[in-house]
Amino acid sequence: MERAMIDDRLIPAGELDGAHLDRGLYFGDGVYEVIRSYDGAIFALEDHLRRFDRSLHEVHIEGVSIEQVRARVLRAFEQTGLANAKIYFHVTRGSEPRSHAPKGPLKPNFLLTIGPAPDSRADKERGVAVSTFPDWRWKRCDIKSLNLLPNVLARMDAEKKGCAEAILVDETGRITEGAGSAFFAVDTGRGELITRPLGPEILPSITRAHVLRVADRIGLRAAERVLTPQAATRADELFLAVTTKDIVPVVRFEGTAVGSGKPGPATQRLIEAFGQMVREGAAAVAERDGR
Repeated sequence: MERAMIDDRLIPAGELDGAHLDRGLYFGDGVYEVIRSYDGAIFALEDHLRRFDRSLHEVHIEGVSIEQVRARVLRAFEQTGLANAKIYFHVTRGSEPRSHAPKGPLKPNFLLTIGPAPDSRADKERGVAVSTFPDWRWKRCDIKSLNLLPNVLARMDAEKKGCAEAILVDETGRITEGAGSAFFAVDTGRGELITRPLGPEILPSITRAHVLRVADRIGLRAAERVLTPQAATRADELFLAVTTKDIVPVVRFEGTAVGSGKPGPATQRLIEAFGQMVREGAAAVAERDGR
């Protein structure tokens, strides 16, 4: 009889709870999303659900209803009553005894957590420092999968250096993205907002897409091209884009001050324009719902 040990307790393997047999635990075999709300309105929910559906399709997880996921997200949000919430959810392929290839159709497992969104006001006002780290991730970073060990190692390295984020650099010496964020540079002379083009090397960030949409409000032209760490060091301004904090200025890159060493004027205008877009969206939702 096969047995299993949980901490110091030895039991028949057949008595293991399904949580101990989850393929997400064994293989990172699942996909996830992170959504946030502003002042009582969830931001870009449908964009996130479309990306989640694509991730499920790309890794061949079947039997998941996006309508049910949407309903669960909305119910958790409404019942929790948090105006500014961070909502995480994932789906794994299911639970079964460990085997690389699934032995048959499984019932997907769903998990959602919700809590207060982080307060990013200090980061926006002061800016953050970032460091670089080798991009050790797999070759389908456009899928938002649970395989995040390289990202964890990169972020651990950054924190040891007193930095808020790790900027990943591929084997050709070019920047892909942050360990948990999209990465942008501003060329004020050319009026350009620079970020890497979409592809399998980076996640199709929802916040990235919305930043590009509001850039023209402040007179910046989107320019999708790759950057080296050397070019980033010379940039007029740098910033990160991430769901939980939207736009965060970068004031130090690998120990070197970016621009004046303070959040740049273009980044500050982008923060204001992004906030205005969020408020407009929340007002439209309130009007639609009759609030």
